[in-house]
Amino acid sequence: MTDVLPWRPEFVAAIRLLAQVSGAMATRGLPRRVLVGGGAVEFYTGSAVMTGDIDLTSPAQPELEEELRRLGFVRPSGPGRVTRGWVHPEIGLGFEVVGSSPMGDTSDTVRVRLIRPIDDAPEFRILSIEDMVADRMGQYASGSAPDMLG
Repeated sequence: MTDVLPWRPEFVAAIRLLAQVSGAMATRGLPRRVLVGGGAVEFYTGSAVMTGDIDLTSPAQPELEEELRRLGFVRPSGPGRVTRGWVHPEIGLGFEVVGSSPMGDTSDTVRVRLIRPIDDAPEFRILSIEDMVADRMGQYASGSAPDMLG
C-alpha cells in the first residue's frame, strides 16, 4: 500500500484498533470480528461517507470485550450516555457489537473479505461491498430507512 491512505485520521486510528483486536482474537483461536454498517461504508468510500461508530459482529462477545478493555476502551456510563458501545479516549469513534454474525446469518461467508489496508496492522474482516449494497437497499425497500437510497 502507499503511504497516503484514503481515510480521515480518526477512521485510520479506528482501523488500527480494529486490526489489533482482530489479531488478538485470532491469536486466541477465535474468529476475527467483521466490520459492518457505517464503518464498512466509510471504508469502501474512502471516508466520502463518514460514520460515527464502528459496528462489529462477534460470536465471542465476552472475549472481544476483554480485548477492547486491554486496548484502553471504556464503556460509557451515567445519565444520557449510550451504554451499548465502547469508546477509546484517543479517537472520536465508538465501537459497538451489533450482532453475532453479519446480516443476521443471511450473508454468505465467502463474501466476507479478509484485508490488511494498513501495512503494519494485522488483518481484519469486512462485509463485502455487494452485501453492503444489498443490505442498504433492503433497508430502503422496507421503508425503515428512506435515506439509504442515497
